[in-house]
Amino acid sequence: MEADVQEERPNSENGEQAEKKPKNVFREFLEMILYVAGVALAAFFLYHYVAQQVEVDGHSMMNTLDHGEHLILEKLSYRFGDPKRFDIIVFRPYEDEKSTYYIKRIIGLPGETVQIVGYDIYIDGEPLEEDYGWEPLEDPGLAEEAVTLGEDEYFVLGDNRNNSMDSRDQRVGNVRRDAIMGRAWVRVWPFNKIGVLSHR
Repeated sequence: MEADVQEERPNSENGEQAEKKPKNVFREFLEMILYVAGVALAAFFLYHYVAQQVEVDGHSMMNTLDHGEHLILEKLSYRFGDPKRFDIIVFRPYEDEKSTYYIKRIIGLPGETVQIVGYDIYIDGEPLEEDYGWEPLEDPGLAEEAVTLGEDEYFVLGDNRNNSMDSRDQRVGNVRRDAIMGRAWVRVWPFNKIGVLSHR
């Protein structure tokens, strides 16, 4: 003879029903605050130490970069090494104007002597082999006479050499290492020109 097996069910009357724990509103609020703070801290770290987006304003880097293009500025490599010749950099030309930045190409490195004679650029008396200039140089500016760079200074030019305010102009001059924000790394706009920028 089979015995009936009766399934026991919690009964609210005998106090066996599980009670739902009330939500801890304060704890959920605190978790949300910590999450938002973590995201903000990560964004701050990425923006200031890793990468940020910049927009090309003007025509001084034609035909390499065009007005209105958007780039990703990479900052990490300059925290572990120094800028190199022909790097396209973004820097602040004026210490008291934090929102103003220029995009140019490094031509002269710290300790070198730069001079422009005719259409040619000389580094320590030797002609520089490069073909980044869109047109032959017409105005040597400050580099008509030999310019000797300090131990933390760089000489920069725009690729559109006859329409560029760069190290030849006394308003810019030599660029200090601590004024360099980073290296232009990837073009992200327009979509048909997306890609890593060549620095060599």
